[in-house]
Amino acid sequence: MKTAIFGFSGSGKTDLFAALAGPAAAETGNRAMVKVPDARLDPLIELFNPKKITYSEIEYLDIPGGGGKGAGLGERVLNEVRPYDCFIGVLDAFSGMNDPKQQWQAIEADMMVSDMAVIEKRLEKMAADKKKNKSLVDPKEENALTQALAMLEEEKPLRLDSEVADLPELRGYKFLSARPILYTWNCPEGEEDDMQLPPDETGMTHIACSAKLERELAEIDDPEEKAMFLEDLGITKSALDKVISKTYQLLGLISYLTAGEDECRTWPLRKGSTAPQAAGVIHTDFEKGFIRAEVIGYDDFLELGDFKKVKDAGKARLEGKEYIVQDGDIIEFRFNV
Repeated sequence: MKTAIFGFSGSGKTDLFAALAGPAAAETGNRAMVKVPDARLDPLIELFNPKKITYSEIEYLDIPGGGGKGAGLGERVLNEVRPYDCFIGVLDAFSGMNDPKQQWQAIEADMMVSDMAVIEKRLEKMAADKKKNKSLVDPKEENALTQALAMLEEEKPLRLDSEVADLPELRGYKFLSARPILYTWNCPEGEEDDMQLPPDETGMTHIACSAKLERELAEIDDPEEKAMFLEDLGITKSALDKVISKTYQLLGLISYLTAGEDECRTWPLRKGSTAPQAAGVIHTDFEKGFIRAEVIGYDDFLELGDFKKVKDAGKARLEGKEYIVQDGDIIEFRFNV
């Protein structure tokens, strides 16, 4: 799952990317795989002392800045972000030279206008084809495009209505306003809690973050030194973990866990996936040969602290092909290859 980081020139998006990727990775390119922190793995690591610890990852791409004061982002930026599953829009709330609210509204408008142009061009082509031969046009596709256009004309991004955004007939268009987005209001350090952010909406979340501070924190390797640095600033926790976890949520992902002496690991999974689909994340053979999943709810494990105690208490469950995996489930798959 890939996430594009973009914004107007000077918004600080590259600082945010450098904080996510780490200084070394940021210097060598604009693409990075970033671990998704998950404290639920900690007690499992303590219990098993595994040889290997693995976290889910998100791929981030830093898109060169676009637009300028009073202008839109530009077609180059919009075209570059189009292939990605999720967006992070970075807004300049630190320089005093730009209005971050206007930048936010401009990005939303740019995406909707771009989507409208794609739809109008396609509907024009359909109208011309219908005059030649009605069978050349798929009425379901035409209806889906008409529904999407009606939303956009009301200045509503497509992500607000998943029933429209997820129509199979629209899948190939990769509409920008259908994509989930995290707006990061890049503010001066220490002002994160004072930012007045717009309310979240379906598929759109806002967070205040000092990208410069997060980049400086990422350059400190020593955990104690990092904690002292945060304490000096009166900050209890870095905002970076929140940026990563919010991205993960917007991508529609949850995590299930596997644990043992060889490895403790979190696995990314689409919310609403079945147990066989979860097994397929590990290996396609696991999905094909799926028999059962032995599932322990994370809260049950936390309460009893030991797999044997969980099983003795009758809280380990055998689930079949229809089971919908829940966030935090600890799973061992039974399969036949």
